[in-house]
Amino acid sequence: MDSGRWRRGAVSRGMLPLLALHAVNEYYRLPWKPPVTAGLLAANTLIYLRPSFLDSLLPFVDEVWFNPHLILKNKDMKRFFLSVFYHVDESHLVYNMMSLLWKGIQLETSMGSTEFASMVVALLGLSQGITLLLAKSLLVFFDYGRPYYSEYAVGFSGLLFAMKVVLNSHSENFTNVHGLIVPARYAAWAELILIQMFVPRVSFLGHLGGILAGILYLKLKGSYSGPNPLTTIIRELTSLLRWPVRFIRNTFRLRRRRILGQGTVGGGERRSLSGTWRCQACTYDNSDWLSNCEMCGTSRSSESSGFSRQVSRRSRDLSLEELRRRRVERFG
Repeated sequence: MDSGRWRRGAVSRGMLPLLALHAVNEYYRLPWKPPVTAGLLAANTLIYLRPSFLDSLLPFVDEVWFNPHLILKNKDMKRFFLSVFYHVDESHLVYNMMSLLWKGIQLETSMGSTEFASMVVALLGLSQGITLLLAKSLLVFFDYGRPYYSEYAVGFSGLLFAMKVVLNSHSENFTNVHGLIVPARYAAWAELILIQMFVPRVSFLGHLGGILAGILYLKLKGSYSGPNPLTTIIRELTSLLRWPVRFIRNTFRLRRRRILGQGTVGGGERRSLSGTWRCQACTYDNSDWLSNCEMCGTSRSSESSGFSRQVSRRSRDLSLEELRRRRVERFG
């Protein structure tokens, strides 16, 4: 999370193409592509670039700075939630997205997309809420309001600190934090101090709020044995959004099979689609219009007789290698 003054129309220094190249390379080598991490990368980048088709929909950064005084005074939830996805300049965005790419891939791969998405939502709310509470507490108990209560900040780094805590929570290894070797579970604390020393304009309270949010999330998750309600909600929403796509896809496939009179080569499953019959010799689904199996030539009469082992001499004489050859030839 960075604090400071927003510079409009900053000229690209060529870092975004490097980020894109790195992201494509990372995803290309993965057997499974984590979709939530990719979505977060795209959302942050698009908000920074503000393409013309989104320009009228996105609020300007002046409207979403995380400022505890304005959030509490105006009950401004837009600042509370959206400030995470805005960045001051290109280097701020690229540094955060490189970190998100590394942490997100590891966490989403190990947790699954639904669980990872629910964790991101929970950490966002917790980190922003704790930062707000810390700023207000410093004002009320220590009359220390100017540096933190009136501070303007944006960026994804508070959430990244929380993700780092979760990622390293069970690690017994050591890690390198800007040249300093520390136990992985304390890496977030070391980075908090080092970044504040060398980059003083960053939001110390935002990063601290992220670390505390990660610790609180792990405590809550460990003490609650039931299903995660956020995970359940996201899973149901995802299923609801996917239903029209599945319906259209299944309708198209069924119609195509009926038109072309082709099925699939099955295993031990006896159930076949409407308008097809399954050959007992090679388990290929054929159209009702055909009297002989399109794959191996077995007569349909052996299917209708009810004896699964009764097949024609022609199909019985086929070797496994010949049947394999015909299948490969049939499906290209």
